[in-house]
Formats: sequence, C-alpha cells, structure tokens
Amino acid sequence: MTIAVDFDGTIVTHAYPAIGKPIPFAIETLKKLQREDMCQIILYTCREGQLLEDAVNYCKERGLEFYAVNAAFPEETPDMRISRKLDADVFIDDHNLGGLPDWGVIYQMIHSGQPLQPHVQNFGDEQKAPRKSFLERLFS
Repeated sequence: MTIAVDFDGTIVTHAYPAIGKPIPFAIETLKKLQREDMCQIILYTCREGQLLEDAVNYCKERGLEFYAVNAAFPEETPDMRISRKLDADVFIDDHNLGGLPDWGVIYQMIHSGQPLQPHVQNFGDEQKAPRKSFLERLFS
C-alpha cells in the first residue's frame, strides 16, 4: 500500500515556514506502518527548496525515511510528471473532510483494513441507507 502524507498540520503542528511541534505518534505510526505493513510512505507537501529539505531532515533525524518526496516514485523527476497528482492508495492530510483523526485511529484503519463507521445524518429520512465512505469503498 502506498500512503501519501502531508507534513504541516499532519506530522507537525502548523508553524509554516518554521517546523511546528511534533503531533503525538505521527512519526511512530508511519514507521510502524512501514515496518509491519510494508507500506510505502510518500511525503506530499507544498514545501519546496530548503523548507522541503528541512522537513525531510526533521523526519529522517527521527528515523522516518520516505519512499519518495513530492513524487510517485523515487526516480521521478519534474520533467517526467504529467501532473502533480500522486498515485497513492491513501492520503493522510489535516485538510481531510472531517479533519485529521488521531494517529492511533489512522493506524487501526490502515492496519486492519476496516474504516471508521461514518457519522452520517439522514436528515429525517430513516429509510435512506447511509452512503459508504471513501475508506469503506477502498477497503471493501
């Protein structure tokens, strides 16, 4: 499984262009997914240049190395890209619809292949079945 993960607001708190405080269990969870579930982790961030290097080094100093950075695979170069869109199975970003779940929840969802039960409001229509969430469709 390939996982694209944002940096600011996801691995560390928002303090851009500085590096924020670590979000509890973010790096540990990503390392565990790499080790136990053989996931390929891609850093997918708007940071560029020295700010990007700072983020990569921050993670590397804590034992997290990425399969690729702002690319679908390590050998990809900017001239090879048709678009900036990545081919990843899961995107972890604080701007997800509904926000960023706790990293323990993220780990359980990916490791078990079982999504969270969606909190769906049927707006008074009790007969209407709730629509499956993206993760439910992905893991079914």
